[in-house]
This record gives sequence, C-alpha cells and structure tokens, in this order.
Amino acid sequence: QVQLVESGGGLVQAGGSLRLSCAASGRTGSTYAMAWFRLAPGKEREFVAAISGGGGGTYYADSVKGRFTGSRDNAKNTVYLEMNSLQPEDTAVYYCAASYNYPEKRSYMYNYWGQGTQVTVSS
Repeated sequence: QVQLVESGGGLVQAGGSLRLSCAASGRTGSTYAMAWFRLAPGKEREFVAAISGGGGGTYYADSVKGRFTGSRDNAKNTVYLEMNSLQPEDTAVYYCAASYNYPEKRSYMYNYWGQGTQVTVSS
C-alpha cells in the first residue's frame, strides 16, 4: 500500500504561482509513475502531468504545458507540481496519484490517490 498526501494548495491571484507537494509513504519506491490530476466543479477529472519513476520523463496536458512543471525527489518520496501563470480556469482540487505502470493520462491506470488539495485562482 502507498499513502499519498498533497499540500501546497491555496488562493492566488491570476498570474501568480503555487507549488504543490505530494508526500508518499508506505511501499514507496522510484518504480512508481506519479501523476497530477485535477477536478473542477461541474467538470470531469482532468489529467495535468505525469512523471516517470526515475523522474526523467514528464508529460503534460496541453492546457498547462509551458506553465506547469512536474518533478520528483525519490530520496524524499515527494512529487512536486510547480504552477506558474495561474489562471482562473486552473481552479480545481488537485490530486496526486501513483501507478505501477508507465506514466500516462488515463486516471484508471493509477493505483493510489491522495485526498486532494484545493487551488483557487481569483481574477
């Protein structure tokens, strides 16, 4: 089992930045691909970014490419999402997820999920 705990969410003005963290505990290891998803009111869960087990491969949704950066520190069992140039449409609950498989966009391929952290961007 793997437990994931997100932190770093909050309220920010448009154009601002936030850095989300996701701390993993339990049966952790660099073999897990990690990802960030988000869920906004009235919308379906949306893929944001995915990071390979070693951290060498990162993949982004088109909507965040160039603004968000995913990374991981396997020594700390922590994954990060640096979010810049935030816009009101980025407002959502952000979840991190872990997968035994390769990093990808399909949420059902992820085995473990955190509880989420709220990000609110005001205009």
